[in-house]
Amino acid sequence: MAIASAVVLVPFGLLFFLSGLIVNLFQVICFVLIRPLSKNTYRKINRVVAELLWLQLVWLIDWWAHVKIQLYMDSEEFKLMGKEHALLIANHRSDIDWLVGWVLAQRSGCLGSALAVMKKSSKFLPVIGWSMWFSEYVFLERSWAKDENTLKSGLQRLNDFPRPFWLALFVEGTRFTKAKLLAAQEYAASTGLPIPRNVLIPRTKGFVSAVSNMRSFVPAIYDATVTVPKNQPSPTMLRILRGQPSVIHVHIKRRLMKELPETDDGVAQWCKDVFVAKDALLDKHLAEDTFGDQDFQDIGRPIKSLLVVISWSCLLVLGALKLFQWSSFLSSWKGIAFSAAGLATVTGLMQILIMFSQSERSTPAKVAPAKPKNGVPSESSRDKQH
Repeated sequence: MAIASAVVLVPFGLLFFLSGLIVNLFQVICFVLIRPLSKNTYRKINRVVAELLWLQLVWLIDWWAHVKIQLYMDSEEFKLMGKEHALLIANHRSDIDWLVGWVLAQRSGCLGSALAVMKKSSKFLPVIGWSMWFSEYVFLERSWAKDENTLKSGLQRLNDFPRPFWLALFVEGTRFTKAKLLAAQEYAASTGLPIPRNVLIPRTKGFVSAVSNMRSFVPAIYDATVTVPKNQPSPTMLRILRGQPSVIHVHIKRRLMKELPETDDGVAQWCKDVFVAKDALLDKHLAEDTFGDQDFQDIGRPIKSLLVVISWSCLLVLGALKLFQWSSFLSSWKGIAFSAAGLATVTGLMQILIMFSQSERSTPAKVAPAKPKNGVPSESSRDKQH
């Protein structure tokens, strides 16, 4: 079924991957020729170039699938979005949380500088992963012994970023599923922690490192809570590619970095407390089907992503027509075979994108968590359960 949907959307796949290769080529040229001379100039150029690729996926949300993202946030805090560096933490509820973040970043004017901490395998994804690497996403192997220095250097590298950026960090460490919730509940029950109902237990080492290394130049943490109303289907990449609509509710609370505790243990506990509060907030949403305690912000549906998709489409169609006029590409069996192979490749890449986004294929959970010998839950023993 996923393959059939990808075949239906081969035109979009061709558009995304061909334009993405153009973007990647331009990023390579800028990385080799401009970055050694001026890192800030490279970052400013890359911000614009990367946005030309990301906007195509925003178009999928806004104009193809008509997914509506309803934002609940204090009005004064909303005005600051896109005008400051921010660390964004959120529950990892759906398969497209990263796309929801991109939509909000686009509305705030910082899509090209929206970054994230991601698993290492992501950077090998054709086009999208390569572009993330050039855009300075932080890639981890999910082994703290290997990731500690990588995360530290990646965060410190952002100290001189020339434009406001968002760095998304999913501190649960994996996407939410019922099996993972069961494992988290059993772990919490065995160690005396609050038993979660709607979130997983956060892994705090990465968050503590982020706060420690970014406290001096990042003024705010955007505490985001994402959920889907009861009468709406859960959005997935497959549904979006099929053009099926949905509604997503997002609650964001701006928290000042300077108000966090000074000690690592204090920061870790702060993160755990935030997720306990987030769990209660989701309970309330489940009962009321709204985040009515915050102002509703109309983020609209800007036409920019539509114009970018139309422009890329015209450019690539004209280029293809010129190629066919200039050569007898499709008049030979070799040309036809090459074209068929290209379509099959795009179909396969679309399938990979769908599979990559599916929560069922994310890190598996162990149902029975290991019990610490001394009776006190340790970070390492809990990390292994997700």
